[in-house]
Amino acid sequence: MSAAEHRNALADDAALEPGASEPDKGGARKGWFGRLTAGLRKTSNRLGENIASVFTRRKLDAAMLEALEDVLIEADLGMEVATAITDTLRRERFDKEVSESEVRAVLAAEIVKSLAPVARPLAIDGAHRPHVILMVGVNGTGKTTTIGKLAAKLRGEGSSVMLAAGDTFRAAAIEQLQVWGERAGAEVVARPPGSDASGLVFDAAARARDKGVDVLIVDTAGRLQNREELMAELEKIVRVIAKAIPGAPHSVLLTLDATTGQNAVSQVEIFEKRAGVTGLVMTKLDGTARGGILVAIARRFGLPVHFIGVGEAIDDLEPFSADEFASAIVGEGTA
Repeated sequence: MSAAEHRNALADDAALEPGASEPDKGGARKGWFGRLTAGLRKTSNRLGENIASVFTRRKLDAAMLEALEDVLIEADLGMEVATAITDTLRRERFDKEVSESEVRAVLAAEIVKSLAPVARPLAIDGAHRPHVILMVGVNGTGKTTTIGKLAAKLRGEGSSVMLAAGDTFRAAAIEQLQVWGERAGAEVVARPPGSDASGLVFDAAARARDKGVDVLIVDTAGRLQNREELMAELEKIVRVIAKAIPGAPHSVLLTLDATTGQNAVSQVEIFEKRAGVTGLVMTKLDGTARGGILVAIARRFGLPVHFIGVGEAIDDLEPFSADEFASAIVGEGTA
């Protein structure tokens, strides 16, 4: 198969993704909440089953509270959230009859309390042309796919977008970004696999600046947070961007794979320190029973959560809502 045929095949595969042809229009938010609820079903079902197993007695006692705290910690909600929930129940319902629905209500309220301060949209500063977004994360978190979805979203809002294929280690990543660029109507700056990533990023930044592009999104190679040489290279990319465009990157978004659970905590800690992360994108919430990790991360770091994803379609990246997430994770009604 020729290179052109291979790229056409990639484009055909992308076009066949469910819902990929057109972004959801009417009733988009309602449809999104349905997908979010379905995506978090593994998390909500497991959490609900474990909570139900705790309440074998009608009156709330110390043993039930201890067991509930263990359930919440096992769901990756974090010690702080688990303690806050059990403290509320101890204060308000101890030695009184308590139902599973009452526990769910307290849980939902505490999740909203933890997430509301970080549920902030990604702000594109029109004073910067381009506004530079650097995407970082470990291997397999969905950086390149997220870039494609974000580019399509920004183009749909009327912004001109350029993409920089900074993951020069993988030919597939370059091709994938080019396919997304074609779909989103965004120019892609790329070089052959194995090229110097810093040099490519510098050229892309200068090109976007000179052309007056609204947004430049820079892809980077996936790297484990414990690989010193790779993290040092990422720091170099950040410095190179700043040389081309003083003050850039203006946004550094870390993609997190929800299925990694507690490992995501160390990723946030190290990438924030080494790359100056300004916001988070949580992906693959539809493939895990550990969606509670987002709550623990929000509580510990306080970084804005801009988007979450529950699928591979072009419209499966949506602004984060604390209320919707809480409702979906505890299995409560509709948003």
